[in-house]
This record gives sequence, C-alpha cells and structure tokens, in this order.
Amino acid sequence: MDGTIVDSTDAIAKHWHKIGKELGVDPSVILHTSHGRRSIDTLALYDKSKANWDYVTHIEALIPREYGADAVEIPGARSLLAALEHVNAPWAIVTSGTRPLVTGWLDVMGLSHPKNLVVAEDVSAGKPAPECYRLGIDRLGLDAEQGWGEVLVIEDSPAGVLAGKAAGCQVIGLSTTHSIERLRGSGADWIVKDLRSVVFVGQGADGTIQIEVRNALEL
Repeated sequence: MDGTIVDSTDAIAKHWHKIGKELGVDPSVILHTSHGRRSIDTLALYDKSKANWDYVTHIEALIPREYGADAVEIPGARSLLAALEHVNAPWAIVTSGTRPLVTGWLDVMGLSHPKNLVVAEDVSAGKPAPECYRLGIDRLGLDAEQGWGEVLVIEDSPAGVLAGKAAGCQVIGLSTTHSIERLRGSGADWIVKDLRSVVFVGQGADGTIQIEVRNALEL
C-alpha cells in the first residue's frame, strides 16, 4: 500500500527516526532495508523483545495519527480505486503494514477500503515470500485453475515484486520509491511512474477486469 496507493515516505522516515533513537540504532541504517518489509521483521534485527504484534500494531497505529499531514496520495490512486469500486471489481490490498496502519492511512486520506485485505499479521513470512499474495488470491475467491497469471499485482518495492512473481502473478512496478533498475532486476513485467499509467478500461462479460498500462518506462 505504501508507495502504491499512499506515499508516506516522510511519515515513515520520521517514525523510524523516533524508533531508532529508542533502540539506539542509526535510523538511516533501519530505513535502508525497512521499506516493503514488515516492521516485526525489521525490529527482529535490532531488538527481538520488540518484535511482537502488540508492540508493532501499537507503534504503527500511531503513524497516521502523528504524521498524517506528511502523506500524500500516489497520483492516479483515487481514480483507479473509484473505477474498480464502481463496477464492484475484485481487488485487495496486500501489504507489509499492520491493520491499524492500513485502515489509519485510508481513513486519513479518505480512500476506498477494500473488501479484501491481507496485512502483516496474517502471514508467517513477509515479502519477498509469496504467502501474502497467495492468501490475497484465496480471499478474492480465485484458485490456480482460474489462472493466477491473470492476477495483476501493483508493487513499488523489489521485495513486493519478487513476492508477486513468486505467487505466479503479473506485476506492475511503480517507480515511486525505488529505481527502475531495481524493479527491473526483481522481475517486474511493466514499470510505470505512478498509477496514472494504470487505467481501468472496462469489464468483460465474464467479470474479467480490463486494465491498460500506458507510458510504460523502458525495461
């Protein structure tokens, strides 16, 4: 979600600076590897006593409340979600964030809440493991026989791209937080600047959603 629907880069930086000071760890070291990863996995690297869901959900719930003014929408996010909601299209948010973080940001930004949500607490292994996307596909009511290759994942982090590809999905990489080179190296099928290049164009008689990728960046 972060980097695909909402750009909370500045908010997350302030958050990890605060946590880094509490842990006695250089925040820049944490930020170098934290994006796209679950906080519980990041914290386990520095203080295993804090790598528990009670602590993680508490600190993440505070982020939209304390730093909400530092977040902005990813361009094109609102219109794409509105188009999907208008036709009751199956879509889900699959994120490394906790439930309080996700719902907090969606509320702050006034964006659509998905009917299907996979959060950090739902899986035993975070991205780049494919478990989260496999669970998301299951919650959408799809199975392997229906062709997971027809499922479109939108990601901004190399770990997320790897997870989507490992789950057998097609992946659009947004160059909102990482370089084109890193997204390409992770296996993204398309790379675009933001969600203005991901356009809903229709719905087939069988319910299949038709998406057009415009202005793809060179692979």
